[in-house]
Amino acid sequence: MATSQQVLWTPTPQFIEQSNLGDFRHWLRANKNLSFDSYEGLWEWSINHIELFWESLWQYFDIKSHSPYQAVLSSHNMPGARWFEGATLNYAEHIFRQKTQGQPALYFKNEYTNTTAISWDELENKVSSVQQFLIGQGVKKGDCVAGYLPNIPEAIIVFLAVNSLGAIWTCCSPDFGVNTVIDRFEQVAPKLLFAVNGYQYNGKRNLRTDEISQIRNGISSIETVVIIPYLDALQETSIENAQTWENILEIPPSPVRFSAVDFSHPIWVLYSSGTTGKPKAITHSHGGVLLEHLKYMHFHNDVKKGEHFFWFTTTGWMMWNFLQASMLAGAVPVLYDGSPAYHNLNALWEMTEQLPIHHFGTSAPYLTACMKKGLTPGKDYNLQALRSIGSTGAPLPPETFEWVYQHVSQGVWLCSMSGGTDVCTAFVGGCPEVPVYKGAIQARALGCALYAYDELGNKINGSLGEMVIEQPMPSMPVFFWNDPKNKRYLSSYFEKYAGKWCHGDWINISDNGSLIIQGRSDATLNRKGIRIGTAEIYAVLDNLEEIKDSLVVDLEKPNGDDIMVLFAVLEPGINLEEIITKIKGQLKDKCSPRHVPDRIIAVKDIPYTLSGKKMEIPVKKILLGMNQSKNINPETVRNPEALRQFTEMAQTF
Repeated sequence: MATSQQVLWTPTPQFIEQSNLGDFRHWLRANKNLSFDSYEGLWEWSINHIELFWESLWQYFDIKSHSPYQAVLSSHNMPGARWFEGATLNYAEHIFRQKTQGQPALYFKNEYTNTTAISWDELENKVSSVQQFLIGQGVKKGDCVAGYLPNIPEAIIVFLAVNSLGAIWTCCSPDFGVNTVIDRFEQVAPKLLFAVNGYQYNGKRNLRTDEISQIRNGISSIETVVIIPYLDALQETSIENAQTWENILEIPPSPVRFSAVDFSHPIWVLYSSGTTGKPKAITHSHGGVLLEHLKYMHFHNDVKKGEHFFWFTTTGWMMWNFLQASMLAGAVPVLYDGSPAYHNLNALWEMTEQLPIHHFGTSAPYLTACMKKGLTPGKDYNLQALRSIGSTGAPLPPETFEWVYQHVSQGVWLCSMSGGTDVCTAFVGGCPEVPVYKGAIQARALGCALYAYDELGNKINGSLGEMVIEQPMPSMPVFFWNDPKNKRYLSSYFEKYAGKWCHGDWINISDNGSLIIQGRSDATLNRKGIRIGTAEIYAVLDNLEEIKDSLVVDLEKPNGDDIMVLFAVLEPGINLEEIITKIKGQLKDKCSPRHVPDRIIAVKDIPYTLSGKKMEIPVKKILLGMNQSKNINPETVRNPEALRQFTEMAQTF
């Protein structure tokens, strides 16, 4: 990666000094006699002295522990690192430490309502009522409680009540199909299920009572179902012996009690996509998530007390969990349920002006869609309060970086980040002390010993390599649920490099510390021995107004030859033959001749997982003749009809 990248934003000395990271630097100087000349120097210290670093966070954030820890880190093994043994704490308790009468606890809006505020008193009273209901149902520390819920206040209320008791939370979005939910929840045997009777998306009402009945009947551990009348408050539930949300809230509130649990006690179970096998039930810890979320929200997103923090997400994506973490920083999370394009693609920008929103988070495809539609939010709305824009879920194309600074705000801080469900945070992302370079993520996160490895396992800079983390982090999973002898856990991250976490992404680290994620390493294109990340190709195609979406795969033939195929979804009225020369020319000029596909085929749609990831590997398997029914679970696909076209054309390859 060239070090002469275009600078799009540079923090002012005042911005750096007033940042939370600047405050942490002052604290380190005053309390630890530590000072650093650069962010890179601070990062080096954080990964070379991990026990000192994480203990300094414990002290800086004044973690409330009900018992002392014996050691910061009693084993450096991955997996198996043991953090802060002896400490007992509670994640929800740290959220309620931020309770104040001076601001709401959260804001909420959906497609058909105006933004409403939920006060801290209302939040606490409802959490208390739900907590007492759970106790009455026999829920205790270590039990699982599940949600089939959209991104609504009730989801956070139930989570906080569950978490306060030391019980374990797990959740799916109500757009998940029945079998998809059962495949996830049956692994963790939830005792209770909280579910909405339906939801609305893009103006369409979707009832869910039949699905709830099927889920309950399919999971024998569920003793009680609670129905939240989200879609229609007057609709009577047809679920046999179901409890109602209204009855629960009639329980008189009392002070919320918090059960102290071990640092490593499970906080929640998140799930992998499950497109080609049973979803992995990824289990995180109370303490690990607490420390990581405090670190990332304060230092890498620079979220401050009283600010409004928004991220467009569903409960089926780890960013929902990350969104509530803004409460740990004293900020007000902004929940939105529905389509980001209802009634038009400006809906979220309009909301940003109205509240106003200080930190706007979304997916890279959303920002790219705004760019391709020619939106000009900075001209059409007053976005002066907007401090940062967060982007994740996919690599953000360089042209979208430029669009943000040209058409949203010249002074906004663009925080592209990348991490995953695996750790419920980002490995790389924003830094308030360094520039934003066009097309690049700013820096490696503090406490994350991340490097690029070549094929021989050597650290490299300036070229494509495997993303590898060399030191343990507190928010790495404590285990996968229902995973005897850690077999799936070990095979997921530690097969390639013993004792080191191999994440499965291609990354390019510049000498100036910025980084570019170039796609999944298992989807890498191998062109005559040269590795190409798919993100490089998408970055070019995303800038072509004739192309709505795309997917590229490399198919290896039995004779050793390979063929690279580009599938393109065209905008209405576009003829593929008329733009093939343009596509090839752009890829050749902006990348290299090796990036030019052997075949370009127009398709109606590109298949995505429920969490919004392009399904490159499943499409590749289909085209290579593998049995779709055995290799792909259609219920884990957001648009399963998109897979059929690839099955039909498989015989031509």
